[in-house]
Amino acid sequence: MRTSLVIPVFNGGDSLTANLQTAIAYLEARGESHEVIVVDDGSTDGSCETITRMASKCASLRPLRNDINRGKGHAVRQGAMASCGDRIVFTDTDLAYPIDQVGKILVALDAGADVAIANRVSPQSTYHMSPAFFSYLYTRHALSRIFNLAVRIVLGLQVSDCQAGLKGFTRKAADLIFPRLTVEGFTFDVELLYVAKRWNLHLEEVPVDFHYFSEPSTVDFMRDSILATRDLASVRLNAFSDRYR
Repeated sequence: MRTSLVIPVFNGGDSLTANLQTAIAYLEARGESHEVIVVDDGSTDGSCETITRMASKCASLRPLRNDINRGKGHAVRQGAMASCGDRIVFTDTDLAYPIDQVGKILVALDAGADVAIANRVSPQSTYHMSPAFFSYLYTRHALSRIFNLAVRIVLGLQVSDCQAGLKGFTRKAADLIFPRLTVEGFTFDVELLYVAKRWNLHLEEVPVDFHYFSEPSTVDFMRDSILATRDLASVRLNAFSDRYR
């Protein structure tokens, strides 16, 4: 199989059906063998039923289900390890990265990258957003820059945008990285990039288009900052104990 697209879902909301249809139609239009692995991470809003219903009508859609919410890192790892594709890409369920941006990641992989990641802060990247969220996005961007600096200092990762929600892997890279991951929350991106570095995998950062029209209701800057700091320390400890060999 050529491509596996992994989409983690937690309470996908009213747009879930349309977004999954968009993803499936995009891969079908590419004319390559593919699968869309949708991992429902303990949703309570009916997302599981929506995914199951869609999977009954679409052979390329593979549903996976967690009975409780385990975290985005767990859901992505679960989907990637269940995938069959030569190339594995994961993206967010809200399609904040329009689905055609997946194609940019695939191009980078086909050009020789082992790991290809979206870079929202590249001069070539573009943002499309509602003016109502300018202040929120500024705060989020500032905190993201601070966290990226901490990642550079603590782990030596020279990556501009470590937590972008669009990343791709060759089969070989995925098989090296995902079984070694331990972080189950949002900071799992840092751990997977660190594992890629430890294994000397070739990483490419890809400029992307990014759409931002709503503020996530689950964002808590103080809580997320504490969890990110904890996870960063965990990755450093794992590295010290040679967990990623």
